[in-house]
Amino acid sequence: MIHVTINSMDKLRQLLTNYIENKEMILCATASNPRGQNQIQKLRIRPVLKKEELLYQVERFAGTKVYHQNLTPGVLLDLIVDAMEAEFRQLELETECHRVTVLMSKKGKMTIKEKSKVPQKQEIDFSHNRHKQYILPQDEPVPFLVELGVQTPEGTIIKAKYDKFRQINRYLEFVRDILPHLPKEEGQPLRIIDFGCGKSYLTFALYYYLKIMNQYDICVVGLDLKKDVIENCQALADKFGYDGLKFQVGDIGSYESNAEDVDMVVTLHACDTATDHALAKAVKWNARVILSVPCCQHEFNRQIACDALAPILKYGLIKERMAALMTDAVRAELLEVYGYDTQILEFIDMEHTPKNILIRAVKRNHMKYHAGTKKQEQLIQLEELLHINPTFQKLLNGIVTREAE
Repeated sequence: MIHVTINSMDKLRQLLTNYIENKEMILCATASNPRGQNQIQKLRIRPVLKKEELLYQVERFAGTKVYHQNLTPGVLLDLIVDAMEAEFRQLELETECHRVTVLMSKKGKMTIKEKSKVPQKQEIDFSHNRHKQYILPQDEPVPFLVELGVQTPEGTIIKAKYDKFRQINRYLEFVRDILPHLPKEEGQPLRIIDFGCGKSYLTFALYYYLKIMNQYDICVVGLDLKKDVIENCQALADKFGYDGLKFQVGDIGSYESNAEDVDMVVTLHACDTATDHALAKAVKWNARVILSVPCCQHEFNRQIACDALAPILKYGLIKERMAALMTDAVRAELLEVYGYDTQILEFIDMEHTPKNILIRAVKRNHMKYHAGTKKQEQLIQLEELLHINPTFQKLLNGIVTREAE
């Protein structure tokens, strides 16, 4: 359990109190990066008017469900402070004159970054049931979305592609949450590797969001085995002048890069142990951020054997699903052992199958592997109990061995 210092909470409370006392309206706030077993993945706040009274609508996101509550400004202050004290590690808040980022470490150390902004006259949507605001506009044409058949040339979302549009924006929400870990550095472009990019809807979205919308200096490499798909993607990138977006034909296992260059590794729906090879590459390169949506986890299903679980594992479907969940849980724990803060989050999958888990890992202050930790010992015990031999563990052992040499 995290013990947050009283001084940290007092500082946050005083900051919010100053805004309220100075009649500086909070325009929006998002608490994310939940702690532990918190069922609420995200908390979002915005102002609404009900019968001419200013209230704040609080949205709590738990899986595919959203819970709503309306609060007065005074009560809102307590909610935000309590949420950061006990439930979340990150807060993004915007007022009429300020932008605030609050980050909470595992040891309870709070970092508050406040930036002033020039007040601008803007029409605030106070409607109680307004349409969802997506990161990419749904009423303005985005070139790559038009070309890929998600939007019409006028910017209207094509009805049959609305789920794809939602998926793209959900993915960008995950990316937005990790932006504090991808700082802009003069003359240092961010290097991103996207393993198994396929038709590259999300690769183009990632580039557009970081480069076009947020002015990051980036170099994105999309890698896939299908030559015709790669050629089509590269032609599209060239058409739009996306100089920092390159596509290559290649295999995850054999791809190499300068370890100093890679800031972020993305692997979406890499099949079975291909995900393990991509994750191992990211650890080897000491990547700051990893986003992975695993697919077709067969390895543990072939290996798992446990007398205590025999009454459950005799059902093929149950065994398959348990093995897939265990695979991703072990992957997440191994990333923790190797210096990453790791979360398992729900993602929107287009095939409506159980392949809807996203592993998000952020490097902890460039920490490296430490042998003999309690977490590692627990993993060894688990592997012995279930008679499993994870490919990811073997690949990581190879990295440690080479570094020792």
